[in-house]
Amino acid sequence: MEVFYITTPIYYPNAPPHVGHAYTSLFADVLARYKRLTGAKVFYLTGNDEHGLKIQRAAEAQSKHPKVFVDEMAEVFKKYWRSLDISYDYFIRTTDELHEKTVKEAFTYIYKKGYIYKAKYSGLYCVDCEKYYSPGEYIEVEGKPYCPLHNKPLEYMEEETYYFKLSDFKDYLLDILENRDIVYPKHYAQEIVSKLRSEELRDVSVARPAERVWWGVPVPFDEKYVIYVWFDALLNYISAAQYLDNKEVFKELWSSAHHVIGKDILWFHTVVWFSILRALDLDPPKRLIVHAFLTSKGAKMSKSVGNIVSIDELLQRYGVDGSRYLLARIFNMDKDSEFNFELLDSIYTSELVDTYGNLARRVGVLTQKKCGGKIYRRSIDAKIADEVLVKVGEYHDAMRNYEVSRAARIAVDIATLGNQYLNETKPWEKSDPSRELYNALELIRVTATLLSPITTRASRVLSEKLGFSVENPLKLRLESVERYNVIDAPILFRKLKTALRQEQETSSQQAPPQ
Repeated sequence: MEVFYITTPIYYPNAPPHVGHAYTSLFADVLARYKRLTGAKVFYLTGNDEHGLKIQRAAEAQSKHPKVFVDEMAEVFKKYWRSLDISYDYFIRTTDELHEKTVKEAFTYIYKKGYIYKAKYSGLYCVDCEKYYSPGEYIEVEGKPYCPLHNKPLEYMEEETYYFKLSDFKDYLLDILENRDIVYPKHYAQEIVSKLRSEELRDVSVARPAERVWWGVPVPFDEKYVIYVWFDALLNYISAAQYLDNKEVFKELWSSAHHVIGKDILWFHTVVWFSILRALDLDPPKRLIVHAFLTSKGAKMSKSVGNIVSIDELLQRYGVDGSRYLLARIFNMDKDSEFNFELLDSIYTSELVDTYGNLARRVGVLTQKKCGGKIYRRSIDAKIADEVLVKVGEYHDAMRNYEVSRAARIAVDIATLGNQYLNETKPWEKSDPSRELYNALELIRVTATLLSPITTRASRVLSEKLGFSVENPLKLRLESVERYNVIDAPILFRKLKTALRQEQETSSQQAPPQ
Protein backbone atom coordinates (compact mmCIF):
# COMPACT_ATOMS: atom_id res chain seq x y z
CA MET A 1 0.00 0.00 0.00
CA GLU A 2 1.24 3.48 -0.87
CA VAL A 3 1.99 5.70 2.13
CA PHE A 4 1.57 9.46 1.75
CA TYR A 5 2.75 11.76 4.55
CA ILE A 6 1.87 15.39 3.83
CA THR A 7 2.49 18.45 5.99
CA THR A 8 1.67 22.15 5.99
CA PRO A 9 3.89 24.69 7.73
CA ILE A 10 2.81 25.11 11.32
CA TYR A 11 1.28 28.55 11.72
CA TYR A 12 1.96 31.33 14.21
CA PRO A 13 -1.25 31.65 16.25
CA ASN A 14 -0.71 35.32 17.17
CA ALA A 15 -4.02 36.02 15.35
CA PRO A 16 -6.74 33.88 13.71
CA PRO A 17 -5.90 32.21 10.38
CA HIS A 18 -6.80 34.07 7.20
CA VAL A 19 -7.25 33.18 3.54
CA GLY A 20 -3.46 33.06 3.05
CA HIS A 21 -3.23 30.19 5.55
CA ALA A 22 -6.26 28.52 4.00
CA TYR A 23 -4.60 28.69 0.56
CA THR A 24 -1.80 26.39 1.77
CA SER A 25 -3.92 24.12 3.96
CA LEU A 26 -6.57 23.61 1.28
CA PHE A 27 -3.93 22.62 -1.28
CA ALA A 28 -2.50 20.01 1.08
CA ASP A 29 -6.01 18.82 1.92
CA VAL A 30 -6.89 18.26 -1.75
CA LEU A 31 -3.76 16.14 -2.23
CA ALA A 32 -4.46 14.19 0.97
CA ARG A 33 -8.08 13.52 -0.01
CA TYR A 34 -7.08 12.48 -3.52
CA LYS A 35 -4.52 10.02 -2.16
CA ARG A 36 -7.04 8.57 0.32
CA LEU A 37 -9.53 8.13 -2.50
CA THR A 38 -6.95 6.22 -4.54
CA GLY A 39 -6.34 3.83 -1.64
CA ALA A 40 -3.17 5.27 -0.10
CA LYS A 41 -2.47 5.31 3.63
CA VAL A 42 -2.43 9.05 4.35
CA PHE A 43 -1.11 11.04 7.29
CA TYR A 44 -1.92 14.75 6.96
CA LEU A 45 -0.18 16.96 9.52
CA THR A 46 -0.87 20.59 10.35
CA GLY A 47 -0.73 22.62 13.54
CA ASN A 48 0.53 25.69 15.35
CA ASP A 49 3.98 27.09 16.09
CA GLU A 50 3.42 28.23 19.67
CA HIS A 51 6.80 29.39 20.97
CA GLY A 52 8.99 32.44 20.41
CA LEU A 53 9.10 36.18 20.90
CA LYS A 54 6.19 36.95 18.57
CA ILE A 55 3.81 34.73 20.58
CA GLN A 56 5.24 35.97 23.87
CA ARG A 57 4.53 39.59 22.89
CA ALA A 58 1.07 38.80 21.49
CA ALA A 59 0.12 37.16 24.80
CA GLU A 60 1.58 40.01 26.84
CA ALA A 61 -0.47 42.49 24.79
CA GLN A 62 -3.59 40.67 26.00
CA SER A 63 -2.29 40.32 29.57
CA LYS A 64 -2.34 36.54 29.28
CA HIS A 65 0.17 33.83 29.98
CA PRO A 66 1.41 32.49 26.63
CA LYS A 67 0.12 28.98 27.36
CA VAL A 68 -3.38 30.29 28.02
CA PHE A 69 -3.15 32.38 24.86
CA VAL A 70 -1.99 29.52 22.59
CA ASP A 71 -4.54 27.10 24.09
CA GLU A 72 -7.31 29.50 23.07
CA MET A 73 -5.82 30.10 19.64
CA ALA A 74 -5.43 26.38 18.94
CA GLU A 75 -9.20 26.03 19.24
CA VAL A 76 -9.69 29.02 16.92
CA PHE A 77 -7.49 27.44 14.24
CA LYS A 78 -9.20 24.07 14.57
CA LYS A 79 -12.60 25.74 14.23
CA TYR A 80 -11.59 27.42 10.98
CA TRP A 81 -10.12 24.22 9.56
CA ARG A 82 -13.37 22.42 10.38
CA SER A 83 -15.33 25.19 8.66
CA LEU A 84 -13.30 24.57 5.47
CA ASP A 85 -13.52 20.76 5.69
CA ILE A 86 -9.75 20.41 6.18
CA SER A 87 -9.23 16.70 6.87
CA TYR A 88 -5.98 16.71 8.85
CA ASP A 89 -5.07 13.55 10.74
CA TYR A 90 -3.04 15.25 13.47
CA PHE A 91 -2.92 18.82 14.74
CA ILE A 92 0.47 19.32 16.33
CA ARG A 93 1.30 22.06 18.80
CA THR A 94 4.90 22.85 19.67
CA THR A 95 3.87 23.00 23.33
CA ASP A 96 2.95 19.29 23.16
CA GLU A 97 4.99 17.32 25.67
CA LEU A 98 6.24 14.77 23.11
CA HIS A 99 7.28 17.52 20.70
CA GLU A 100 9.24 19.41 23.37
CA LYS A 101 10.95 16.16 24.37
CA THR A 102 11.86 15.53 20.71
CA VAL A 103 13.32 19.05 20.37
CA LYS A 104 15.48 18.65 23.47
CA GLU A 105 16.80 15.24 22.43
CA ALA A 106 17.52 16.40 18.88
CA PHE A 107 19.31 19.53 20.14
CA THR A 108 21.41 17.44 22.55
CA TYR A 109 22.22 14.87 19.85
CA ILE A 110 23.46 17.54 17.45
CA TYR A 111 25.39 19.31 20.24
CA LYS A 112 27.19 16.08 21.18
CA LYS A 113 28.17 15.63 17.54
CA GLY A 114 29.93 19.01 17.69
CA TYR A 115 27.59 20.92 15.40
CA ILE A 116 26.37 23.36 18.09
CA TYR A 117 28.69 25.80 19.87
CA LYS A 118 28.45 28.95 22.00
CA ALA A 119 29.53 32.41 20.78
CA LYS A 120 28.55 36.07 20.79
CA TYR A 121 26.22 37.58 18.20
CA SER A 122 25.25 41.10 17.24
CA GLY A 123 22.97 42.03 14.40
CA LEU A 124 19.59 43.13 13.09
CA TYR A 125 16.53 41.08 13.99
CA CYS A 126 12.91 40.88 12.78
CA VAL A 127 10.51 39.73 15.48
CA ASP A 128 7.81 38.78 12.97
CA CYS A 129 10.21 36.58 10.98
CA GLU A 130 12.01 35.42 14.15
CA LYS A 131 15.16 35.89 12.06
CA TYR A 132 18.45 37.80 12.03
CA TYR A 133 19.15 39.73 8.82
CA SER A 134 22.62 40.08 7.33
CA PRO A 135 23.74 43.01 5.12
CA GLY A 136 22.17 42.69 1.69
CA GLU A 137 19.17 40.74 3.01
CA TYR A 138 17.15 43.71 4.30
CA ILE A 139 15.81 46.85 2.62
CA GLU A 140 16.30 50.44 3.67
CA VAL A 141 13.48 52.89 4.30
CA GLU A 142 14.58 56.49 4.91
CA GLY A 143 18.05 55.17 5.67
CA LYS A 144 16.85 52.65 8.27
CA PRO A 145 17.02 48.84 7.91
CA TYR A 146 13.60 47.26 7.36
CA CYS A 147 12.35 43.69 7.02
CA PRO A 148 11.63 43.09 3.31
CA LEU A 149 8.67 40.82 4.11
CA HIS A 150 6.92 42.72 6.89
CA ASN A 151 8.02 46.27 6.04
CA LYS A 152 8.91 46.93 9.68
CA PRO A 153 12.11 48.34 11.24
CA LEU A 154 14.65 45.71 12.27
CA GLU A 155 15.78 45.67 15.89
CA TYR A 156 19.47 45.70 16.79
CA MET A 157 20.38 42.93 19.20
CA GLU A 158 23.64 41.85 20.82
CA GLU A 159 23.80 38.69 22.88
CA GLU A 160 25.64 35.48 23.59
CA THR A 161 24.01 32.52 21.86
CA TYR A 162 24.42 28.99 20.62
CA TYR A 163 25.21 28.50 16.94
CA PHE A 164 24.51 25.63 14.59
CA LYS A 165 27.40 24.91 12.18
CA LEU A 166 25.35 25.46 9.07
CA SER A 167 28.52 26.27 7.12
CA ASP A 168 29.66 22.64 7.43
CA PHE A 169 26.79 21.47 5.20
CA LYS A 170 27.31 23.61 2.10
CA ASP A 171 28.70 20.83 -0.09
CA TYR A 172 26.01 18.42 1.08
CA LEU A 173 23.26 20.95 0.32
CA LEU A 174 24.62 21.67 -3.16
CA ASP A 175 24.79 17.96 -3.89
CA ILE A 176 21.21 17.10 -2.92
CA LEU A 177 19.68 20.27 -4.35
CA GLU A 178 21.40 19.81 -7.70
CA ASN A 179 21.27 16.04 -8.03
CA ARG A 180 18.11 14.91 -6.27
CA ASP A 181 14.53 15.65 -7.28
CA ILE A 182 13.32 16.94 -3.92
CA VAL A 183 12.25 20.55 -4.41
CA TYR A 184 9.28 21.10 -6.71
CA PRO A 185 9.01 23.10 -8.91
CA LYS A 186 12.71 22.70 -9.72
CA HIS A 187 13.43 26.41 -10.19
CA TYR A 188 13.10 26.94 -6.43
CA ALA A 189 16.01 24.53 -5.87
CA GLN A 190 18.01 26.37 -8.51
CA GLU A 191 17.31 29.63 -6.70
CA ILE A 192 18.81 28.26 -3.47
CA VAL A 193 21.78 26.72 -5.31
CA SER A 194 22.54 30.08 -6.92
CA LYS A 195 22.50 31.79 -3.53
CA LEU A 196 24.70 29.09 -1.96
CA ARG A 197 27.27 29.45 -4.76
CA SER A 198 27.35 33.24 -4.69
CA GLU A 199 27.31 33.86 -0.93
CA GLU A 200 29.10 32.64 2.16
CA LEU A 201 26.99 30.20 4.18
CA ARG A 202 27.05 31.50 7.73
CA ASP A 203 26.40 29.55 10.91
CA VAL A 204 22.97 30.26 12.37
CA SER A 205 21.96 31.13 15.92
CA VAL A 206 19.77 28.40 17.41
CA ALA A 207 19.15 29.75 20.91
CA ARG A 208 17.90 32.92 22.60
CA PRO A 209 18.63 34.21 26.12
CA ALA A 210 15.74 33.26 28.40
CA GLU A 211 15.85 36.72 30.01
CA ARG A 212 14.68 38.16 26.67
CA VAL A 213 12.71 35.26 25.14
CA TRP A 214 11.53 33.10 27.99
CA TRP A 215 8.67 31.44 26.09
CA GLY A 216 10.29 28.47 24.43
CA VAL A 217 11.88 25.05 24.92
CA PRO A 218 14.84 25.37 27.32
CA VAL A 219 18.26 24.32 26.04
CA PRO A 220 18.64 20.97 27.88
CA PHE A 221 22.18 21.63 29.12
CA ASP A 222 21.88 25.41 29.68
CA GLU A 223 18.55 26.69 30.94
CA LYS A 224 19.65 30.30 30.61
CA TYR A 225 18.65 29.84 26.97
CA VAL A 226 15.63 28.69 25.02
CA ILE A 227 15.88 26.95 21.65
CA TYR A 228 15.38 29.15 18.58
CA VAL A 229 11.77 28.99 17.45
CA TRP A 230 12.61 27.88 13.88
CA PHE A 231 14.80 25.00 15.10
CA ASP A 232 11.95 24.03 17.43
CA ALA A 233 9.25 24.37 14.76
CA LEU A 234 10.97 22.45 11.96
CA LEU A 235 11.29 19.41 14.18
CA ASN A 236 7.49 19.09 14.31
CA TYR A 237 7.67 17.12 11.06
CA ILE A 238 9.58 14.30 12.75
CA SER A 239 8.07 14.54 16.23
CA ALA A 240 4.56 14.05 14.82
CA ALA A 241 5.83 11.09 12.78
CA GLN A 242 6.87 9.36 16.04
CA TYR A 243 10.62 9.89 15.66
CA LEU A 244 11.16 9.17 19.36
CA ASP A 245 8.62 6.53 20.27
CA ASN A 246 8.07 4.32 17.23
CA LYS A 247 10.99 3.90 14.83
CA GLU A 248 9.06 1.56 12.53
CA VAL A 249 6.19 4.03 12.04
CA PHE A 250 8.65 6.89 11.66
CA LYS A 251 10.63 5.07 8.98
CA GLU A 252 7.45 4.38 6.99
CA LEU A 253 6.17 7.95 7.25
CA TRP A 254 9.44 9.78 6.77
CA SER A 255 10.27 7.93 3.56
CA SER A 256 7.08 9.39 2.08
CA ALA A 257 7.20 12.90 3.60
CA HIS A 258 5.86 15.73 1.42
CA HIS A 259 6.22 19.24 2.87
CA VAL A 260 3.97 21.98 1.47
CA ILE A 261 5.33 25.51 2.03
CA GLY A 262 5.14 29.05 0.71
CA LYS A 263 8.19 30.39 -1.09
CA ASP A 264 8.97 32.87 1.73
CA ILE A 265 10.17 30.03 3.99
CA LEU A 266 12.11 28.20 1.28
CA TRP A 267 15.54 28.95 2.80
CA PHE A 268 14.56 27.55 6.20
CA HIS A 269 13.04 24.44 4.64
CA THR A 270 16.01 23.67 2.42
CA VAL A 271 19.28 25.02 3.80
CA VAL A 272 18.43 24.98 7.52
CA TRP A 273 16.08 21.99 7.66
CA PHE A 274 18.04 19.70 5.36
CA SER A 275 21.19 20.48 7.39
CA ILE A 276 19.47 19.74 10.69
CA LEU A 277 18.27 16.44 9.28
CA ARG A 278 21.77 15.59 8.09
CA ALA A 279 23.13 16.38 11.55
CA LEU A 280 20.50 13.99 12.95
CA ASP A 281 21.63 11.32 10.45
CA LEU A 282 18.27 11.51 8.65
CA ASP A 283 17.48 11.84 4.96
CA PRO A 284 15.73 14.92 3.59
CA PRO A 285 11.97 14.67 2.94
CA LYS A 286 10.85 12.92 -0.22
CA ARG A 287 9.45 16.12 -1.68
CA LEU A 288 9.31 19.81 -0.79
CA ILE A 289 6.38 21.37 -2.68
CA VAL A 290 6.73 25.15 -2.89
CA HIS A 291 4.01 27.58 -3.90
CA ALA A 292 3.99 31.25 -4.76
CA PHE A 293 2.18 33.90 -2.72
CA LEU A 294 -1.51 34.65 -2.47
CA THR A 295 -1.33 38.42 -2.72
CA SER A 296 -3.71 41.20 -1.77
CA LYS A 297 -3.24 44.78 -2.92
CA GLY A 298 -0.02 43.70 -4.60
CA ALA A 299 1.68 42.27 -1.50
CA LYS A 300 1.80 38.86 0.15
CA MET A 301 -1.27 38.41 2.33
CA SER A 302 -0.04 38.96 5.87
CA LYS A 303 -1.42 39.89 9.26
CA SER A 304 1.50 42.24 9.93
CA VAL A 305 1.07 44.04 6.59
CA GLY A 306 -2.67 44.35 7.20
CA ASN A 307 -3.94 43.19 3.80
CA ILE A 308 -5.63 39.97 4.84
CA VAL A 309 -8.97 38.59 3.71
CA SER A 310 -10.80 36.68 6.42
CA ILE A 311 -11.93 33.08 6.03
CA ASP A 312 -15.35 34.16 7.31
CA GLU A 313 -15.70 36.60 4.42
CA LEU A 314 -14.81 33.89 1.93
CA LEU A 315 -17.25 31.37 3.43
CA GLN A 316 -20.11 33.86 3.66
CA ARG A 317 -19.75 34.72 0.00
CA TYR A 318 -19.11 31.31 -1.57
CA GLY A 319 -19.96 28.64 0.99
CA VAL A 320 -17.67 25.75 1.92
CA ASP A 321 -17.46 24.04 -1.46
CA GLY A 322 -17.25 27.31 -3.37
CA SER A 323 -14.43 28.54 -1.13
CA ARG A 324 -12.52 25.27 -1.46
CA TYR A 325 -12.94 25.21 -5.23
CA LEU A 326 -11.82 28.80 -5.69
CA LEU A 327 -8.71 28.43 -3.53
CA ALA A 328 -7.76 25.30 -5.48
CA ARG A 329 -8.64 26.92 -8.79
CA ILE A 330 -6.35 29.95 -8.32
CA PHE A 331 -3.54 27.94 -6.70
CA ASN A 332 -0.21 28.52 -8.40
CA MET A 333 3.25 27.20 -7.60
CA ASP A 334 5.13 29.43 -10.05
CA LYS A 335 3.41 32.82 -9.99
CA ASP A 336 1.79 34.90 -7.27
CA SER A 337 -2.02 34.91 -7.39
CA GLU A 338 -3.80 38.19 -6.64
CA PHE A 339 -6.90 37.70 -4.52
CA ASN A 340 -9.59 39.48 -6.50
CA PHE A 341 -13.30 39.13 -5.68
CA GLU A 342 -14.34 40.14 -9.19
CA LEU A 343 -12.26 37.31 -10.68
CA LEU A 344 -13.44 34.81 -8.06
CA ASP A 345 -17.08 35.78 -8.63
CA SER A 346 -16.62 35.13 -12.34
CA ILE A 347 -15.03 31.70 -11.81
CA TYR A 348 -17.62 30.72 -9.18
CA THR A 349 -20.54 31.71 -11.39
CA SER A 350 -19.31 30.32 -14.71
CA GLU A 351 -17.73 27.07 -13.51
CA LEU A 352 -19.73 26.09 -10.44
CA VAL A 353 -23.16 27.71 -10.75
CA ASP A 354 -23.67 27.80 -14.52
CA THR A 355 -21.76 24.63 -15.46
CA TYR A 356 -21.46 21.99 -12.73
CA GLY A 357 -24.44 23.04 -10.65
CA ASN A 358 -26.60 23.70 -13.69
CA LEU A 359 -25.87 20.25 -15.14
CA ALA A 360 -26.79 18.49 -11.90
CA ARG A 361 -29.99 20.49 -11.52
CA ARG A 362 -31.10 20.04 -15.16
CA VAL A 363 -30.50 16.31 -15.22
CA GLY A 364 -32.09 15.77 -11.82
CA VAL A 365 -35.27 17.61 -12.81
CA LEU A 366 -35.48 15.89 -16.21
CA THR A 367 -34.92 12.43 -14.75
CA GLN A 368 -37.68 12.88 -12.19
CA LYS A 369 -40.07 14.44 -14.70
CA LYS A 370 -39.44 12.12 -17.65
CA CYS A 371 -38.45 8.81 -16.04
CA GLY A 372 -39.87 8.87 -12.52
CA GLY A 373 -36.36 9.27 -11.10
CA LYS A 374 -35.14 5.84 -12.24
CA ILE A 375 -32.62 5.38 -15.05
CA TYR A 376 -31.26 1.91 -15.87
CA ARG A 377 -27.92 1.24 -17.49
CA ARG A 378 -27.60 2.14 -21.16
CA SER A 379 -24.68 2.19 -23.57
CA ILE A 380 -22.54 5.32 -23.50
CA ASP A 381 -22.12 7.38 -26.63
CA ALA A 382 -18.67 6.33 -27.96
CA LYS A 383 -17.56 9.90 -28.67
CA ILE A 384 -18.52 10.96 -25.14
CA ALA A 385 -16.73 7.95 -23.63
CA ASP A 386 -13.52 8.64 -25.53
CA GLU A 387 -13.46 12.30 -24.50
CA VAL A 388 -14.17 11.49 -20.86
CA LEU A 389 -11.44 8.87 -20.61
CA VAL A 390 -8.91 11.31 -22.07
CA LYS A 391 -9.97 13.92 -19.52
CA VAL A 392 -9.71 11.44 -16.64
CA GLY A 393 -6.16 10.58 -17.70
CA GLU A 394 -5.26 14.27 -17.85
CA TYR A 395 -6.78 14.76 -14.39
CA HIS A 396 -4.59 12.07 -12.84
CA ASP A 397 -1.55 13.50 -14.59
CA ALA A 398 -2.34 16.91 -13.06
CA MET A 399 -2.78 15.44 -9.58
CA ARG A 400 0.49 13.51 -9.82
CA ASN A 401 2.19 16.82 -10.60
CA TYR A 402 0.37 18.63 -7.74
CA GLU A 403 -1.45 20.83 -10.27
CA VAL A 404 -4.75 21.09 -8.42
CA SER A 405 -5.91 24.10 -10.43
CA ARG A 406 -5.54 22.19 -13.69
CA ALA A 407 -7.24 19.14 -12.16
CA ALA A 408 -10.21 21.29 -11.10
CA ARG A 409 -10.56 22.77 -14.59
CA ILE A 410 -10.40 19.34 -16.22
CA ALA A 411 -13.18 18.02 -13.96
CA VAL A 412 -15.41 20.98 -14.79
CA ASP A 413 -14.64 20.45 -18.49
CA ILE A 414 -16.47 17.13 -18.17
CA ALA A 415 -19.50 18.96 -16.75
CA THR A 416 -19.27 21.37 -19.69
CA LEU A 417 -19.33 18.34 -21.98
CA GLY A 418 -22.50 17.21 -20.18
CA ASN A 419 -24.29 20.50 -20.78
CA GLN A 420 -23.27 20.48 -24.44
CA TYR A 421 -24.54 16.91 -24.79
CA LEU A 422 -27.92 17.88 -23.32
CA ASN A 423 -28.21 20.85 -25.68
CA GLU A 424 -27.41 18.63 -28.66
CA THR A 425 -29.64 15.66 -27.79
CA LYS A 426 -32.57 17.65 -26.25
CA PRO A 427 -33.84 14.88 -23.93
CA TRP A 428 -36.76 17.09 -22.84
CA GLU A 429 -38.24 16.67 -26.34
CA LYS A 430 -38.22 12.86 -26.23
CA SER A 431 -40.82 10.52 -24.80
CA ASP A 432 -38.12 8.14 -23.50
CA PRO A 433 -34.83 9.98 -22.99
CA SER A 434 -33.38 7.33 -20.67
CA ARG A 435 -30.26 6.73 -22.79
CA GLU A 436 -29.45 10.44 -23.01
CA LEU A 437 -30.07 10.92 -19.30
CA TYR A 438 -27.94 7.89 -18.41
CA ASN A 439 -25.12 9.46 -20.44
CA ALA A 440 -25.59 12.77 -18.64
CA LEU A 441 -25.73 11.09 -15.22
CA GLU A 442 -22.50 9.28 -16.00
CA LEU A 443 -20.83 12.62 -16.78
CA ILE A 444 -22.13 14.01 -13.48
CA ARG A 445 -20.79 10.96 -11.62
CA VAL A 446 -17.35 11.31 -13.19
CA THR A 447 -17.27 15.05 -12.43
CA ALA A 448 -18.38 14.47 -8.84
CA THR A 449 -15.75 11.77 -8.37
CA LEU A 450 -12.90 13.88 -9.74
CA LEU A 451 -14.01 16.94 -7.76
CA SER A 452 -14.62 15.03 -4.51
CA PRO A 453 -11.20 16.01 -3.05
CA ILE A 454 -12.14 19.66 -3.69
CA THR A 455 -15.93 20.15 -3.50
CA THR A 456 -16.40 17.56 -0.80
CA ARG A 457 -20.01 18.32 0.10
CA ALA A 458 -21.34 18.61 -3.45
CA SER A 459 -19.94 15.17 -4.30
CA ARG A 460 -21.52 13.71 -1.18
CA VAL A 461 -24.90 15.32 -1.93
CA LEU A 462 -24.91 14.14 -5.54
CA SER A 463 -23.99 10.57 -4.61
CA GLU A 464 -26.89 10.49 -2.11
CA LYS A 465 -29.49 12.24 -4.28
CA LEU A 466 -28.67 10.60 -7.61
CA GLY A 467 -27.83 7.13 -6.32
CA PHE A 468 -24.16 6.34 -6.99
CA SER A 469 -20.94 5.86 -5.04
CA VAL A 470 -17.81 8.00 -5.27
CA GLU A 471 -15.16 5.41 -6.10
CA ASN A 472 -11.41 5.28 -6.52
CA PRO A 473 -10.83 7.59 -9.52
CA LEU A 474 -7.95 5.36 -10.67
CA LYS A 475 -10.51 2.58 -11.17
CA LEU A 476 -13.19 4.78 -12.70
CA ARG A 477 -15.23 2.90 -15.33
CA LEU A 478 -18.12 4.11 -17.44
CA GLU A 479 -21.38 2.10 -17.54
CA SER A 480 -20.64 0.65 -14.08
CA VAL A 481 -23.88 1.93 -12.47
CA GLU A 482 -26.73 -0.52 -12.93
CA ARG A 483 -29.42 1.97 -11.93
CA TYR A 484 -29.57 5.63 -10.98
CA ASN A 485 -32.27 6.40 -8.43
CA VAL A 486 -32.73 10.17 -8.49
CA ILE A 487 -34.60 11.32 -5.39
CA ASP A 488 -33.85 15.04 -5.73
CA ALA A 489 -32.49 17.63 -8.13
CA PRO A 490 -30.17 19.49 -5.74
CA ILE A 491 -29.06 23.08 -6.11
CA LEU A 492 -25.34 22.69 -5.40
CA PHE A 493 -24.22 26.32 -5.58
CA ARG A 494 -26.26 29.42 -4.81
CA LYS A 495 -26.11 32.39 -7.14
CA LEU A 496 -24.18 35.42 -5.95
CA LYS A 497 -26.91 37.99 -6.63
CA THR A 498 -27.79 38.49 -2.98
CA ALA A 499 -24.18 38.88 -1.81
CA LEU A 500 -23.34 41.18 -4.71
CA ARG A 501 -26.45 43.29 -4.19
CA GLN A 502 -25.60 43.78 -0.51
CA GLU A 503 -22.05 44.74 -1.43
CA GLN A 504 -23.28 47.25 -4.03
CA GLU A 505 -25.73 48.76 -1.54
CA THR A 506 -22.93 49.17 1.00
CA SER A 507 -20.68 50.78 -1.61
CA SER A 508 -23.39 53.19 -2.74
CA GLN A 509 -24.08 54.22 0.84
CA GLN A 510 -20.39 55.01 1.33
CA ALA A 511 -19.97 56.81 -2.01
CA PRO A 512 -19.81 60.64 -1.93
CA PRO A 513 -22.70 62.55 -3.54
CA GLN A 514 -22.25 63.46 -7.20
